[in-house]
Amino acid sequence: RRHQKIIEESPSPIITHEKREEMGKIAVQAAKACKYLGAGTVEFLFDREGNFYFLEMNTRLQVEHPVTELITGLDLVKLQIQIAEGRPIPFKQDEVSFKGHAIECRIYAEDSLNNFLPSTGKLSYISNPEGPGVRLDAGVNYDSEITMFYDPLISKLIVWANTRKECINRMRRALREYKIGGVRTSIPFCYRVMEHNAYLKGNFGTNFIDLYLNDLKKENKSDNKQASLAAITIAYAKEKSKQNSSEIYTNSKSTNHSSKWKLRRVNLNKGNFK
Repeated sequence: RRHQKIIEESPSPIITHEKREEMGKIAVQAAKACKYLGAGTVEFLFDREGNFYFLEMNTRLQVEHPVTELITGLDLVKLQIQIAEGRPIPFKQDEVSFKGHAIECRIYAEDSLNNFLPSTGKLSYISNPEGPGVRLDAGVNYDSEITMFYDPLISKLIVWANTRKECINRMRRALREYKIGGVRTSIPFCYRVMEHNAYLKGNFGTNFIDLYLNDLKKENKSDNKQASLAAITIAYAKEKSKQNSSEIYTNSKSTNHSSKWKLRRVNLNKGNFK
């Protein structure tokens, strides 16, 4: 939406090995032509006829670099730093290979049912997904505040599996487990994409949301059930936190030599991190 990617995956389900090789060679030529040194990304647009067109070059890591890391086993952040230090890349191009499939969902604080408008507020609850092949790159914690002054990206949820079908199923499971309270997020929207027939068939492009927006806006019963469970969980966590704070405070006052550590725990439970 708004010319900004929400979901990325690698390898592309529509580009052949031969076409990928051709695009890769041109990307290398572009870097050599400007004597570029460092991590960077050359972007192309790919049309229905199989033609590709140069779009831009980003002289930095992309937001979606984790999908490349997961299928190649390379740490691009580490390599970027090594190159900046003047150290050589510790492998050759023909030693880089792909294994499996990776998908990344950008988790935004925004309302997908209301034209993707930003959703601001304080995060009241977070329950992260876990398990084999699941990676979460997050920039927030419990009690973080989402304001209107910055990009609404909360985190990046990335999964890896041996096949694309298995990867999609794993992403569905991770999205079901991912709970964030306090703001609206793109989690339900991403889940609906993972269930859409066009996406499952690999039939998508930059106009995917425009074409299927009505389908992707539909709230199903599972969405409502998940929202209800999340609300109950949040309420329970808050009540439990209040009880723990009260118990700890009582215990600390009942002793003549009260522990500073217990008092510190009281402050943490009350959300005071000063």
